[in-house]
Amino acid sequence: MSQVPADGRSAGRTARGKARARNEDAFLDCPQRGCWAVADGMGGHQAGDVASHWVISSLASLPCQGSFDERVEAVRRCLRGLDRQMGQATTEQAADGIMGSTVVALLLEGNRAACIWVGDSRCYLWRGRRLYQLSRDHSLWQQLMDKQQLSLEQALAHPDARALTRAIGGRQPLSLAVLEFTTQPGDVFLLCSDGLYQGLSHGELGSALSVGTSRQVVDRLFTEVLRGPARDDLTAVVVQP
Repeated sequence: MSQVPADGRSAGRTARGKARARNEDAFLDCPQRGCWAVADGMGGHQAGDVASHWVISSLASLPCQGSFDERVEAVRRCLRGLDRQMGQATTEQAADGIMGSTVVALLLEGNRAACIWVGDSRCYLWRGRRLYQLSRDHSLWQQLMDKQQLSLEQALAHPDARALTRAIGGRQPLSLAVLEFTTQPGDVFLLCSDGLYQGLSHGELGSALSVGTSRQVVDRLFTEVLRGPARDDLTAVVVQP
């Protein structure tokens, strides 16, 4: 398997939200394997931090051998297996058996890329001075926009707008989304939890991704979000292959 180039650059960071008792986010920054991920334990449920770290540790332990297609399939099998295990889990931290997490993962090899996700953690691409949201949220507000043709403002006005429609451990058959594409020189990727992107506008995200090293971009994103209320946990991984 060809690896990400040795000069590939990436950085990640996570922080507890100002209104949170503990951080339920986790991330994977593994450029030597060409794999990055962000997981967000389901808010409001006990053991969310356990769930997100379970997702990340499982992805980190996957072998890096095989073709790119085989690696993508290995991630899918891993997440499907976790979904079954979390659906059955009953622990002291989650006595009601509810344990879940979102996840967004990015795989790179040569000029091939794959984004795999479930839930509302996101993958963005900065390309040609434009910011693209590659992932599509599995949330009630997105569903209202798609099925009922509501505006963003109308959908977000729903009292359960932020509720997830898909998640690992969500007590329903897991349906993962996968997007495969070809990278271009100068591409910059951002994987993040909702606590990060909800604190910034689309334009602010793009401005942050447009200059600096991966570490500088991550630090700028956190500085800007933490100026505000930052009620939710925030996590970001920036990749400049």
